[in-house]
Amino acid sequence: MVQMDLFDTPAAPLQVLDDAEGGVRYWPQLLTPAMALECFAALRDGADWRSQRREMYDRVVDVPRLLASYRLDAALPPGLPLQCLLETVQAVLPAPYNAVGLNLYRDGRDSVAMHHDALHTLVAPHPIALLSLGAARRMNLRANDGRGRAVGLELAPGSLLAMSHASQLTHTHGIPKTSRAVGERMSVVFRVRPAERMAAGQHGPHWQPTPR
Repeated sequence: MVQMDLFDTPAAPLQVLDDAEGGVRYWPQLLTPAMALECFAALRDGADWRSQRREMYDRVVDVPRLLASYRLDAALPPGLPLQCLLETVQAVLPAPYNAVGLNLYRDGRDSVAMHHDALHTLVAPHPIALLSLGAARRMNLRANDGRGRAVGLELAPGSLLAMSHASQLTHTHGIPKTSRAVGERMSVVFRVRPAERMAAGQHGPHWQPTPR
């Protein structure tokens, strides 16, 4: 049984991007290092990881990471700390999250292209909550209007990133490949899905790549 251990009073978040719904906010350390390690090991060893192929532009490609997803409105597999992590996230972001997606980046070759979440798969105005575990990896955020340089953020283990619903209209985000020697990294991403998608069993990730 994973016992939740978080900092009593998480530090005020870093405001990465601003908008009327809270923008993009970053808490560098929501979980203690020991808790982050314990949760990473439990999810890496216990989650139902799958490889996928996805249409990307004009061809079908292997998704360069492993994925898993779970409903939060149903019984969760024993041994996975998802309920504890949900409650920890909701203490900071009190949204009615009903779905969680996991991404396992096995090394620097695994990545996710610049994209935004498909808005019809989310319930406004609730934010996307992304908890990082394992090795640190860089996330890039870029404005759709092309103004300014991309913002790079090193996502530390035990950190939390909140992305507003509105930010999916104005910005894209992604995890680039790296030639550096990096360990395994995991994202645990909480979302609020529409009731009709949940009823149809469509609780997994759905995103749209940046047009070329």
